[in-house]
Amino acid sequence: MKALVWHGKQDIRCDKVSDPEIEDSRDAIIKVTSCAICGSDLHLFHNFIPAMMPGDIMGHEMMGEVVEVGADAKNKLKKGDRIVVPFTIICGQCDQCKRGNFSVCERSNRKKDLADKVFGHTTAGLFGYTHLTGGYPGGQAEYLRVPFADATHIKVPDSMTDEQALFLGDILPTGWQAAVHCDIEPEDTVAIWGCGPVGQMAIRSAVLLGAKQVVAIDCIPERLSMAAAGGAITINFETDSVVERLNELTGGKGPQKCIDAVGLEAHVTPSQPDTLMDRAKQAMMLESDRPHVLREMMYVCRPGGIISICGVYAGLVDKIPMGMAMNKGLTFRMGQTHVNRWTDGLVRRIEEGQIDPSFVITHTARLEDGPEMYKVFRDKQDSCIKVVLKP
Repeated sequence: MKALVWHGKQDIRCDKVSDPEIEDSRDAIIKVTSCAICGSDLHLFHNFIPAMMPGDIMGHEMMGEVVEVGADAKNKLKKGDRIVVPFTIICGQCDQCKRGNFSVCERSNRKKDLADKVFGHTTAGLFGYTHLTGGYPGGQAEYLRVPFADATHIKVPDSMTDEQALFLGDILPTGWQAAVHCDIEPEDTVAIWGCGPVGQMAIRSAVLLGAKQVVAIDCIPERLSMAAAGGAITINFETDSVVERLNELTGGKGPQKCIDAVGLEAHVTPSQPDTLMDRAKQAMMLESDRPHVLREMMYVCRPGGIISICGVYAGLVDKIPMGMAMNKGLTFRMGQTHVNRWTDGLVRRIEEGQIDPSFVITHTARLEDGPEMYKVFRDKQDSCIKVVLKP
Protein backbone atom coordinates (compact mmCIF):
# COMPACT_ATOMS: atom_id res chain seq x y z
CA MET A 1 0.00 0.00 0.00
CA LYS A 2 0.95 3.70 -0.21
CA ALA A 3 1.71 5.63 2.97
CA LEU A 4 3.39 8.86 4.07
CA VAL A 5 6.61 7.85 5.77
CA TRP A 6 9.00 9.79 8.06
CA HIS A 7 12.61 9.62 6.90
CA GLY A 8 14.07 12.39 9.05
CA LYS A 9 13.77 16.12 9.64
CA GLN A 10 11.55 17.75 6.99
CA ASP A 11 11.64 14.53 4.95
CA ILE A 12 8.20 12.94 4.46
CA ARG A 13 7.80 10.64 1.46
CA CYS A 14 4.96 8.70 -0.11
CA ASP A 15 6.31 5.16 -0.10
CA LYS A 16 5.15 1.68 -0.90
CA VAL A 17 4.95 -0.29 2.35
CA SER A 18 3.54 -3.62 3.49
CA ASP A 19 -0.20 -3.88 4.01
CA PRO A 20 -1.23 -4.17 7.68
CA GLU A 21 -2.47 -7.50 9.01
CA ILE A 22 -4.50 -8.67 12.00
CA GLU A 23 -2.01 -9.23 14.84
CA ASP A 24 -4.38 -9.65 17.78
CA SER A 25 -7.96 -10.88 18.17
CA ARG A 26 -9.10 -7.37 19.16
CA ASP A 27 -7.65 -5.80 15.98
CA ALA A 28 -9.46 -4.49 12.93
CA ILE A 29 -8.20 -3.28 9.55
CA ILE A 30 -9.76 -0.25 7.88
CA LYS A 31 -9.51 1.07 4.36
CA VAL A 32 -8.77 4.74 4.93
CA THR A 33 -11.19 7.04 3.10
CA SER A 34 -10.01 10.37 4.58
CA CYS A 35 -7.08 11.50 6.69
CA ALA A 36 -5.62 14.87 7.62
CA ILE A 37 -2.39 16.66 8.42
CA CYS A 38 -2.37 17.99 11.98
CA GLY A 39 -0.29 20.72 13.60
CA SER A 40 1.14 17.98 15.83
CA ASP A 41 2.46 16.30 12.69
CA LEU A 42 4.55 19.40 12.06
CA HIS A 43 6.32 18.84 15.39
CA LEU A 44 7.41 15.48 13.94
CA PHE A 45 8.20 17.06 10.58
CA HIS A 46 10.54 19.49 12.35
CA ASN A 47 11.96 16.67 14.50
CA PHE A 48 11.07 18.34 17.79
CA ILE A 49 9.50 15.14 19.15
CA PRO A 50 12.04 12.54 20.33
CA ALA A 51 12.05 8.83 19.46
CA MET A 52 10.93 8.97 15.82
CA MET A 53 12.56 6.41 13.52
CA PRO A 54 13.01 6.37 9.74
CA GLY A 55 10.24 4.27 8.23
CA ASP A 56 7.54 5.36 10.70
CA ILE A 57 4.16 5.91 9.03
CA MET A 58 2.66 9.31 9.80
CA GLY A 59 -0.85 10.42 10.68
CA HIS A 60 -3.31 10.34 13.57
CA GLU A 61 -6.46 11.87 12.04
CA MET A 62 -8.18 9.23 9.93
CA MET A 63 -11.40 7.40 9.20
CA GLY A 64 -12.55 4.69 6.87
CA GLU A 65 -14.38 1.45 6.24
CA VAL A 66 -13.77 -1.73 8.22
CA VAL A 67 -12.49 -4.47 5.92
CA GLU A 68 -11.31 -7.10 8.43
CA VAL A 69 -12.18 -7.80 12.07
CA GLY A 70 -10.42 -9.90 14.69
CA ALA A 71 -12.44 -12.56 16.53
CA ASP A 72 -12.74 -10.62 19.79
CA ALA A 73 -13.74 -7.34 18.10
CA LYS A 74 -16.69 -8.80 16.21
CA ASN A 75 -19.07 -8.00 19.06
CA LYS A 76 -18.59 -4.28 18.30
CA LEU A 77 -17.51 -4.09 14.65
CA LYS A 78 -18.28 -5.76 11.35
CA LYS A 79 -17.05 -5.47 7.79
CA GLY A 80 -18.49 -2.41 6.09
CA ASP A 81 -18.82 -0.32 9.26
CA ARG A 82 -17.77 3.28 8.76
CA ILE A 83 -15.67 4.52 11.65
CA VAL A 84 -13.48 7.38 12.80
CA VAL A 85 -10.33 6.17 14.56
CA PRO A 86 -9.32 8.37 17.55
CA PHE A 87 -5.66 9.26 17.77
CA THR A 88 -5.56 7.68 21.25
CA ILE A 89 -5.51 3.88 21.38
CA ILE A 90 -7.57 2.63 24.33
CA CYS A 91 -8.12 -0.76 25.91
CA GLY A 92 -11.38 0.29 27.58
CA GLN A 93 -10.67 -1.96 30.57
CA CYS A 94 -7.83 -0.51 32.67
CA ASP A 95 -8.40 1.75 35.66
CA GLN A 96 -7.71 4.92 33.67
CA CYS A 97 -10.07 3.95 30.85
CA LYS A 98 -12.80 3.15 33.39
CA ARG A 99 -12.35 6.68 34.75
CA GLY A 100 -12.62 8.16 31.25
CA ASN A 101 -8.94 9.16 31.22
CA PHE A 102 -8.44 7.58 27.83
CA SER A 103 -5.26 9.43 26.79
CA VAL A 104 -3.44 7.79 29.70
CA CYS A 105 -4.69 4.24 29.07
CA GLU A 106 -2.41 1.91 31.01
CA ARG A 107 -2.34 -0.95 28.49
CA SER A 108 -2.21 0.39 24.94
CA ASN A 109 1.39 1.67 24.82
CA ARG A 110 3.33 -1.31 23.52
CA LYS A 111 6.60 0.42 24.52
CA LYS A 112 5.54 1.02 28.11
CA ASP A 113 9.04 0.56 29.52
CA LEU A 114 10.38 3.43 27.40
CA ALA A 115 7.48 5.71 28.35
CA ASP A 116 7.89 4.84 32.04
CA LYS A 117 11.52 5.97 31.93
CA VAL A 118 10.80 9.27 30.18
CA PHE A 119 7.41 10.25 31.67
CA GLY A 120 7.58 8.49 35.03
CA HIS A 121 4.49 6.47 34.05
CA THR A 122 3.25 5.38 30.65
CA THR A 123 0.59 7.20 28.70
CA ALA A 124 -1.64 5.73 25.99
CA GLY A 125 -0.44 4.45 22.68
CA LEU A 126 -0.94 6.97 19.85
CA PHE A 127 -1.17 6.44 16.13
CA GLY A 128 1.55 7.79 13.86
CA TYR A 129 3.59 9.35 16.62
CA THR A 130 6.77 8.90 18.61
CA HIS A 131 7.96 5.53 19.92
CA LEU A 132 7.43 7.01 23.38
CA THR A 133 3.75 6.41 22.63
CA GLY A 134 4.14 2.98 21.09
CA GLY A 135 5.50 3.65 17.62
CA TYR A 136 2.23 2.57 15.99
CA PRO A 137 1.88 3.05 12.22
CA GLY A 138 -0.33 6.03 11.43
CA GLY A 139 -3.32 6.62 9.21
CA GLN A 140 -1.85 8.72 6.39
CA ALA A 141 -2.02 5.52 4.39
CA GLU A 142 -4.38 3.41 2.30
CA TYR A 143 -4.99 0.93 5.13
CA LEU A 144 -4.58 0.97 8.91
CA ARG A 145 -4.45 -1.65 11.63
CA VAL A 146 -6.51 -0.54 14.64
CA PRO A 147 -5.41 -2.23 17.92
CA PHE A 148 -8.09 -2.67 20.60
CA ALA A 149 -10.51 -1.85 17.80
CA ASP A 150 -13.59 -2.86 19.80
CA ALA A 151 -12.85 0.15 22.05
CA THR A 152 -10.78 2.39 19.74
CA HIS A 153 -13.41 3.56 17.30
CA ILE A 154 -16.28 5.99 16.76
CA LYS A 155 -19.13 4.80 14.56
CA VAL A 156 -20.21 7.37 11.98
CA PRO A 157 -23.91 7.97 11.32
CA ASP A 158 -24.94 7.40 7.70
CA SER A 159 -26.13 11.01 7.50
CA MET A 160 -22.66 12.41 8.19
CA THR A 161 -20.06 13.09 5.49
CA ASP A 162 -16.39 12.23 5.91
CA GLU A 163 -15.64 15.94 6.16
CA GLN A 164 -18.11 16.37 9.03
CA ALA A 165 -16.95 13.26 10.89
CA LEU A 166 -13.18 13.13 10.37
CA PHE A 167 -12.25 15.64 13.05
CA LEU A 168 -14.08 13.71 15.77
CA GLY A 169 -10.83 11.75 16.09
CA ASP A 170 -8.71 14.68 17.27
CA ILE A 171 -9.12 18.40 16.71
CA LEU A 172 -12.82 18.77 17.56
CA PRO A 173 -12.66 16.92 20.92
CA THR A 174 -9.27 18.57 21.59
CA GLY A 175 -10.75 22.04 21.24
CA TRP A 176 -13.84 20.96 23.17
CA GLN A 177 -11.86 19.48 26.07
CA ALA A 178 -9.74 22.65 26.26
CA ALA A 179 -12.92 24.71 26.66
CA VAL A 180 -14.54 22.26 29.10
CA HIS A 181 -11.40 22.40 31.25
CA CYS A 182 -12.05 26.13 31.65
CA ASP A 183 -15.31 25.62 33.61
CA ILE A 184 -16.81 28.46 31.56
CA GLU A 185 -19.36 30.69 33.31
CA PRO A 186 -21.73 33.19 31.64
CA GLU A 187 -19.70 36.29 32.53
CA ASP A 188 -16.33 34.84 31.49
CA THR A 189 -13.89 36.16 28.95
CA VAL A 190 -12.01 33.26 27.36
CA ALA A 191 -8.75 34.15 25.62
CA ILE A 192 -7.39 31.62 23.13
CA TRP A 193 -3.82 31.74 21.83
CA GLY A 194 -3.48 30.14 18.39
CA CYS A 195 -6.10 30.11 15.62
CA GLY A 196 -4.98 26.98 13.85
CA PRO A 197 -7.45 24.10 13.49
CA VAL A 198 -7.51 23.23 17.21
CA GLY A 199 -7.82 26.88 18.17
CA GLN A 200 -10.75 27.26 15.76
CA MET A 201 -12.50 24.34 17.43
CA ALA A 202 -11.76 25.77 20.88
CA ILE A 203 -13.26 29.12 19.83
CA ARG A 204 -16.52 27.54 18.72
CA SER A 205 -16.58 25.28 21.77
CA ALA A 206 -16.19 28.25 24.12
CA VAL A 207 -19.03 30.03 22.32
CA LEU A 208 -21.26 26.93 22.56
CA LEU A 209 -20.45 26.65 26.28
CA GLY A 210 -21.71 30.18 26.88
CA ALA A 211 -18.69 32.46 27.32
CA LYS A 212 -19.56 36.17 27.43
CA GLN A 213 -16.73 36.97 25.03
CA VAL A 214 -14.09 34.89 23.28
CA VAL A 215 -10.82 36.53 22.25
CA ALA A 216 -8.60 34.87 19.63
CA ILE A 217 -4.88 35.69 19.30
CA ASP A 218 -2.80 34.96 16.19
CA CYS A 219 -0.96 36.77 13.39
CA ILE A 220 -2.18 34.96 10.25
CA PRO A 221 -4.95 37.01 8.55
CA GLU A 222 -6.85 33.97 7.24
CA ARG A 223 -6.90 32.36 10.67
CA LEU A 224 -8.04 35.59 12.34
CA SER A 225 -10.79 35.98 9.76
CA MET A 226 -12.00 32.42 10.41
CA ALA A 227 -11.90 33.08 14.16
CA ALA A 228 -14.00 36.22 13.75
CA ALA A 229 -16.51 34.26 11.66
CA GLY A 230 -16.82 31.88 14.62
CA GLY A 231 -17.74 34.67 17.01
CA ALA A 232 -14.36 35.73 18.41
CA ILE A 233 -12.86 39.16 18.99
CA THR A 234 -9.44 38.98 17.32
CA ILE A 235 -5.99 40.28 18.26
CA ASN A 236 -3.10 40.29 15.80
CA PHE A 237 -0.07 40.08 18.08
CA GLU A 238 2.20 41.49 15.37
CA THR A 239 0.31 44.80 15.26
CA ASP A 240 -1.27 45.06 18.73
CA SER A 241 -0.17 44.52 22.31
CA VAL A 242 -1.90 41.37 23.57
CA VAL A 243 -1.63 42.54 27.18
CA GLU A 244 -3.08 45.99 26.49
CA ARG A 245 -5.93 44.70 24.33
CA LEU A 246 -6.94 42.02 26.84
CA ASN A 247 -6.94 44.61 29.63
CA GLU A 248 -9.11 46.90 27.49
CA LEU A 249 -11.59 44.10 26.84
CA THR A 250 -11.82 43.10 30.50
CA GLY A 251 -11.81 46.43 32.29
CA GLY A 252 -8.21 45.96 33.34
CA LYS A 253 -8.90 42.69 35.16
CA GLY A 254 -7.69 40.19 32.56
CA PRO A 255 -9.49 37.15 31.14
CA GLN A 256 -10.80 34.59 33.62
CA LYS A 257 -9.91 31.68 31.34
CA CYS A 258 -6.94 31.22 28.99
CA ILE A 259 -6.37 28.45 26.43
CA ASP A 260 -2.99 27.58 24.90
CA ALA A 261 -3.68 26.09 21.46
CA VAL A 262 -0.12 26.78 20.26
CA GLY A 263 2.24 24.52 22.18
CA LEU A 264 5.95 24.08 21.70
CA GLU A 265 6.44 25.97 18.42
CA ALA A 266 5.36 29.48 19.42
CA HIS A 267 5.90 32.06 16.66
CA VAL A 268 9.33 33.76 16.79
CA THR A 269 9.17 37.54 16.36
CA PRO A 270 11.40 40.48 17.34
CA SER A 271 8.44 42.19 19.03
CA GLN A 272 8.46 39.36 21.62
CA PRO A 273 12.10 39.12 22.79
CA ASP A 274 11.56 35.97 24.84
CA THR A 275 10.74 34.07 21.63
CA LEU A 276 14.18 34.98 20.26
CA MET A 277 15.73 33.71 23.49
CA ASP A 278 13.80 30.45 23.22
CA ARG A 279 14.83 29.93 19.60
CA ALA A 280 18.48 30.47 20.49
CA LYS A 281 18.21 28.02 23.40
CA GLN A 282 16.61 25.45 21.09
CA ALA A 283 19.53 25.83 18.66
CA MET A 284 22.00 25.24 21.50
CA MET A 285 19.93 22.35 22.90
CA LEU A 286 19.41 24.22 26.19
CA GLU A 287 15.63 24.06 25.82
CA SER A 288 13.37 21.87 23.68
CA ASP A 289 10.14 23.95 23.54
CA ARG A 290 9.27 27.63 23.01
CA PRO A 291 6.87 28.51 25.87
CA HIS A 292 6.15 32.18 25.10
CA VAL A 293 2.39 31.58 25.22
CA LEU A 294 2.60 30.01 28.67
CA ARG A 295 4.45 33.03 30.03
CA GLU A 296 2.02 35.50 28.47
CA MET A 297 -1.03 33.61 29.73
CA MET A 298 0.32 33.47 33.27
CA TYR A 299 0.89 37.24 33.15
CA VAL A 300 -2.50 38.30 31.76
CA CYS A 301 -4.79 35.72 33.37
CA ARG A 302 -7.03 37.11 36.11
CA PRO A 303 -6.12 35.98 39.65
CA GLY A 304 -8.01 32.82 40.49
CA GLY A 305 -8.33 31.99 36.79
CA ILE A 306 -7.79 28.81 34.80
CA ILE A 307 -5.10 28.06 32.23
CA SER A 308 -6.03 25.21 29.87
CA ILE A 309 -3.26 23.73 27.72
CA CYS A 310 -4.15 21.68 24.65
CA GLY A 311 -1.12 22.70 22.56
CA VAL A 312 1.50 19.94 22.56
CA TYR A 313 4.67 20.27 24.62
CA ALA A 314 7.42 17.73 24.13
CA GLY A 315 10.13 18.28 26.71
CA LEU A 316 11.78 21.06 28.69
CA VAL A 317 10.77 24.72 29.00
CA ASP A 318 12.67 27.52 30.67
CA LYS A 319 11.95 30.83 32.47
CA ILE A 320 8.41 29.87 33.49
CA PRO A 321 7.19 32.40 36.12
CA MET A 322 5.85 29.91 38.66
CA GLY A 323 5.94 32.49 41.43
CA MET A 324 3.55 34.65 39.45
CA ALA A 325 1.19 31.72 38.82
CA MET A 326 1.31 30.53 42.43
CA ASN A 327 0.67 33.94 43.96
CA LYS A 328 -2.21 34.62 41.54
CA GLY A 329 -3.77 31.28 42.46
CA LEU A 330 -3.99 30.02 38.87
CA THR A 331 -5.29 26.54 38.08
CA PHE A 332 -3.61 24.56 35.29
CA ARG A 333 -5.39 21.84 33.31
CA MET A 334 -3.72 20.09 30.41
CA GLY A 335 -3.16 16.85 28.56
CA GLN A 336 -3.72 14.86 25.43
CA THR A 337 -7.42 14.55 24.69
CA HIS A 338 -9.64 11.86 26.20
CA VAL A 339 -11.33 11.57 22.80
CA ASN A 340 -14.00 8.97 23.55
CA ARG A 341 -15.13 10.84 26.66
CA TRP A 342 -16.58 13.57 24.45
CA THR A 343 -17.58 11.98 21.15
CA ASP A 344 -21.19 10.94 21.89
CA GLY A 345 -22.09 14.53 22.76
CA LEU A 346 -20.15 15.97 19.85
CA VAL A 347 -21.79 13.60 17.35
CA ARG A 348 -25.16 14.83 18.63
CA ARG A 349 -24.12 18.48 18.26
CA ILE A 350 -23.01 17.85 14.65
CA GLU A 351 -26.26 16.06 13.83
CA GLU A 352 -28.28 18.91 15.38
CA GLY A 353 -26.37 21.50 13.37
CA GLN A 354 -24.76 23.22 16.35
CA ILE A 355 -21.35 22.82 14.73
CA ASP A 356 -20.06 21.58 11.37
CA PRO A 357 -16.33 20.85 11.79
CA SER A 358 -15.76 20.82 8.02
CA PHE A 359 -15.60 24.64 8.06
CA VAL A 360 -11.88 24.42 8.85
CA ILE A 361 -10.91 22.54 5.65
CA THR A 362 -9.13 24.74 3.11
CA HIS A 363 -7.30 22.12 1.02
CA THR A 364 -8.13 18.60 -0.18
CA ALA A 365 -5.47 16.55 -1.98
CA ARG A 366 -4.43 13.04 -2.93
CA LEU A 367 -2.33 10.99 -0.51
CA GLU A 368 0.49 11.05 -3.09
CA ASP A 369 0.55 14.84 -2.78
CA GLY A 370 1.02 14.60 0.99
CA PRO A 371 4.76 15.45 1.11
CA GLU A 372 4.15 18.69 -0.76
CA MET A 373 1.05 19.47 1.31
CA TYR A 374 3.14 19.20 4.50
CA LYS A 375 5.18 22.13 3.21
CA VAL A 376 2.08 24.07 2.12
CA PHE A 377 0.57 23.57 5.58
CA ARG A 378 3.80 24.46 7.39
CA ASP A 379 4.34 27.66 5.38
CA LYS A 380 0.64 28.68 5.37
CA GLN A 381 0.83 28.90 1.57
CA ASP A 382 -2.33 29.54 -0.43
CA SER A 383 -4.20 30.55 2.78
CA CYS A 384 -3.86 26.98 4.06
CA ILE A 385 -5.43 26.22 7.44
CA LYS A 386 -6.36 22.51 7.24
CA VAL A 387 -5.44 19.78 4.75
CA VAL A 388 -7.50 16.64 4.13
CA LEU A 389 -5.93 13.81 2.14
CA LYS A 390 -7.84 11.19 0.14
CA PRO A 391 -5.99 7.87 -0.23
